Amino acid sequence: MYNDQSRLRALLQATIERLCQRYKLTLSLAICLCLGLPAHAKYVSPALTAPILNTDLANSPTTSPAKKSDIIGHTAHEIPSQLPSTEQSQLAETDTSVSNLVAFSPAQSELGEPSLYALLDAEFAADRDNNKRALTIYKQQSFKQDATAVFERALSLSLRNESVEDSLRFAKTWQDQNPDHVPAWFYVAHLALRAHDYELAGATLNRILSYDPRADLSEILIGIYPNTDEDKRELLAALQPIDSEQNASLSVLKAGLLYQFDEPEVAIVHIDRALARQPDYVPFITLKADILRKTKPSAAVLDYINQARLRNPDSKSLYLYEIRYLLDLRQSEQAWQLLLDAHGRFADDDEITLLAALVSLDVEEYASADQLLNILAKNPAYLDQAYYYLGISAERQQRFEQAKYYLNGVMQEDLVLEARRKVVSFELLNDDVDAAIATLEKLRKDFSIFAPDSFVMQADILWQQNESEEALRLLTRASRKYPNNEMLLFARAQLLDDKDDYIVKRTLLNHLQTLDPTNLAYQLSYAQLLLANERSSKQGLALATAIIQIRYDDPRYDNELHLQALNVLAANALANEDYQQVIDYLQTPYDVFPTLRSGTLLLRAYQGLGDNEKVEALLAELQERFSFGQRNVNDRIQLY
Repeated sequence: MYNDQSRLRALLQATIERLCQRYKLTLSLAICLCLGLPAHAKYVSPALTAPILNTDLANSPTTSPAKKSDIIGHTAHEIPSQLPSTEQSQLAETDTSVSNLVAFSPAQSELGEPSLYALLDAEFAADRDNNKRALTIYKQQSFKQDATAVFERALSLSLRNESVEDSLRFAKTWQDQNPDHVPAWFYVAHLALRAHDYELAGATLNRILSYDPRADLSEILIGIYPNTDEDKRELLAALQPIDSEQNASLSVLKAGLLYQFDEPEVAIVHIDRALARQPDYVPFITLKADILRKTKPSAAVLDYINQARLRNPDSKSLYLYEIRYLLDLRQSEQAWQLLLDAHGRFADDDEITLLAALVSLDVEEYASADQLLNILAKNPAYLDQAYYYLGISAERQQRFEQAKYYLNGVMQEDLVLEARRKVVSFELLNDDVDAAIATLEKLRKDFSIFAPDSFVMQADILWQQNESEEALRLLTRASRKYPNNEMLLFARAQLLDDKDDYIVKRTLLNHLQTLDPTNLAYQLSYAQLLLANERSSKQGLALATAIIQIRYDDPRYDNELHLQALNVLAANALANEDYQQVIDYLQTPYDVFPTLRSGTLLLRAYQGLGDNEKVEALLAELQERFSFGQRNVNDRIQLY
């Protein structure tokens, strides 16, 4: 390809030397020849593709290089052979100096139209991925007369190869030199918004709306929504002075920003302006509904959405909005009825069918759920989801064999692990340990990506069967096969004894904390290890205490981990015979979310205090809730 392009360039240069003095005809010919390759076909402007030669042949990707040479040569013979001396000198000057250019400046540009040779040179440079040279030439040539197409090509290359700020500087400089070129206003406004230059964006948008109050700003606003509150405030401040009463796009942007800053009363004014112009445009309707949810009771919001949906009966989005709002309000029955209506209207829509099936499961309408899921199973793209939820439906109806059949049929990677986990649970309910382990062995054979998970689950089964040594050996072998898998390393560490295996367990946990210093589960396990070997370990107490002090609104907060940390601190207090401290740690959490581990620690604390009444009541509760004192593998505490 490179050799073909080199030969084509040589032919072009020979042709250029004989091109006629009519410059626009010359430029058209050159651009057609240069951009005729398939890679550049999309950049050809209709204004530059005049019928000056047989372009159907010259531009065809199937035309051979020899045939293209014939076409070019034939055309060249029909054109006078000399360029004017001024054009020749300009071309020579461009050719010798362009490699030293590092920036564009309109001051560097000579009067006159763009240099044909320079544009060809730039396009060849772009074709060979020498984008710096191509940009330098295109930018320089774009500041000459009648160079709109050159500017657009330069801006296109700039957006691909430079920062948004650099592209904005170029577009703004060009627009300043060409103040009456309206499309350039749109380019500058969009780039200013992307570059977070909201003062320039506001001024440019104001200029556009002064020219045309109803201008379509949708293309300008695509992909420019700020991510930070500071940028959003700056954008809102820039937009506020602009009269957007007649412009729906800008009114909606203002409404969205005001809604996010919890100013729904002002936001509703702007969204109503937009709806006055486009009353049935669904995104505007749903934004108004979002705003109303901050100012009106739920009944009023539902009435608004319902009326909008009745006006737009074919809008799936409005159905889904109303259904999800009903689900947010915990009005599952109403949502289910509306979903059945939606399914009747959009019978071939798989998303509606799946959602209707899931809500049917939620409201325990299993016959409806099964019917919808069987419809969904006819679509291969939804087969795995249908089988997974048919398994859930069968499980809830305590049809465990049927549930196993469906869940074993799930092969979608993001569902298969959970499906097989449920199958393992069903096998264990029947005390069929061999079948449970066989399921896990097949899982890692069929899905090697889940092999570590299957080893951990298998070790858990062995531990439940009081085969801790075998579980540890299994995880040790698995760790050799997957040496960097944190899940396996942590599961192995959890099976090690805090005292007998102190050195090995501490080494493993230190390694895990090195791999992930922010992992709170590793820190808690390390704290438990330290406190088991030294009751007054300051580091152990500090680590566990830090975890229970994490607030519920902190992204790091984990309810289960919080309870485990309380259990660790309570166990340490129990070992120190501080029985009241155990109760202070665990009584309230146990009342809210009772677990066997917390209940056992509380029982021992009340025994230590000699509170026989509490002991008898708590013991009866534990026996009823957890089959305490009986062998029941499903109620045993899982350490990991």
